[in-house]
Amino acid sequence: MKHFRMLITLALTGACLLITATVPAQTDERQPPDYDHIRTSISDVSSPYYYPTLMAKMESWDTTLTFVDYRFLYYGQLYLPTYSPYGSPKAEEKLAKYYRAASLEAKDYDNVIELELKALKEFPFYLRGLNFLAYIYHLKGDEAMSAKVARRFRGVVKALLSTGDGKTCESGIHVLSINHEYVLLNLFGFRSKSQALTGDCDYLALDKNDDEVEGLYFNVRALMDRNRELFKKK
Repeated sequence: MKHFRMLITLALTGACLLITATVPAQTDERQPPDYDHIRTSISDVSSPYYYPTLMAKMESWDTTLTFVDYRFLYYGQLYLPTYSPYGSPKAEEKLAKYYRAASLEAKDYDNVIELELKALKEFPFYLRGLNFLAYIYHLKGDEAMSAKVARRFRGVVKALLSTGDGKTCESGIHVLSINHEYVLLNLFGFRSKSQALTGDCDYLALDKNDDEVEGLYFNVRALMDRNRELFKKK
């Protein structure tokens, strides 16, 4: 948790206040994903959102990717044969000891970077890994790579937050991984005290907080529908 909280400032810099304001604030810019349009666009070789092209850019840490690109990247993963809504990277078990550590030694940096890159190759939207990787590059003194990784982290988070404010199920934040619900809670500085499936949404009731937010809704309909499709194919 210590590393995660430190990296909120590192990864989001001035955007941190903007993200924190997402829950109580209202904006007309939030729109749920148009999944049919996304599916069509990422499969069209003539589209600027053709998935293999966007993914190649993201994996090369291309800094020209836009907020809209990240929306197509994140929600487009739903239609990949490799999509695993409840999966986790194989490297996560080895990374766990570093996540739990109160501090890290310089001799561990390269090993952590190698493990995180493997994890991200398997799960490109592994937010915990992106968070930690940016932090490790920062500790190592490679600020250029830290900034690139942080930009990707920020792009995915912004894409998630653009889909809803979480105040109701109708305006729930669309997620394609349950883990991402808890990443966002950490960014907001919230702690969950219970979870319940309500219609199309996961509802996370929150501990008492300064923003007086009682809970957040995360829309998981697409995740559940796709999971059923994948299960039937087995």
